[in-house]
Amino acid sequence: MDISELVFYKSILVLGFLLLLFVSERKWPAAQRPDVIATPRRLGKNLSLWLCNSALSPLIVLPITLFAVNQSAADWRTVWPGDGWGIALDILLLDLWIYWWHRANHRLPLLWRFHRVHHLDQWLDVTSAVRFHFGEVVLSALVRGTVILLVGFPLLSVILFESLVLAMAGFHHSNIRLPANLEKWLSLVIVTPSIHWVHHHIDQRDTDSNYGAIFSFWDRLFASRSDKVREPAMPIGVDQTKDEGLWSLLLIPFRR
Repeated sequence: MDISELVFYKSILVLGFLLLLFVSERKWPAAQRPDVIATPRRLGKNLSLWLCNSALSPLIVLPITLFAVNQSAADWRTVWPGDGWGIALDILLLDLWIYWWHRANHRLPLLWRFHRVHHLDQWLDVTSAVRFHFGEVVLSALVRGTVILLVGFPLLSVILFESLVLAMAGFHHSNIRLPANLEKWLSLVIVTPSIHWVHHHIDQRDTDSNYGAIFSFWDRLFASRSDKVREPAMPIGVDQTKDEGLWSLLLIPFRR
């Protein structure tokens, strides 16, 4: 199977999973959407940002990734575990990287300018998982490319990781209601909707917490886990800031 086939099948599987979540969260919602949030307009903005980033992927993101994979000179990879164990370790390390990258997006003013677009969403559902400014996507690709170059992650591990991250982002941004016991046990290992909902709370103390993408234990390990319990009425967004239209969102990072 060549790279184009691998990317195609990965895209189909992840998209199918996201569509399943999209339907499920409308049938079994954890919280009722406030009437003041115009669903069609909001969905249009989120999906437009996703389409923009999807168009950039084969032009910028994929070439950066392929260059990093092909140019890596990490000879120490010869001591890496083989087969599935090596891939599992790769995914664990890539998830550790994305934890710190996400944390940096909240700590560094330049990165927050772009990441803020994601947090201006005043409601959470599956479409929130793909609502990112194209500038953040490009910066993330450049930093990730550097990490791949230094560590020597193989292409298969990178593609599997990206598939898991997107699927998990859809899951933990979703408004799906899970049985309490199931969510309790899942949250010990992976990031669940209740954990990430708190990260999008309008209170900045909660926004600056719960940075995990796939695994939830990074936040416990690095003391960034919030003790706040998700409440259905918990307001989402950025304090004292309203969401904006699509073109305004694209310009936000470049304003003074």
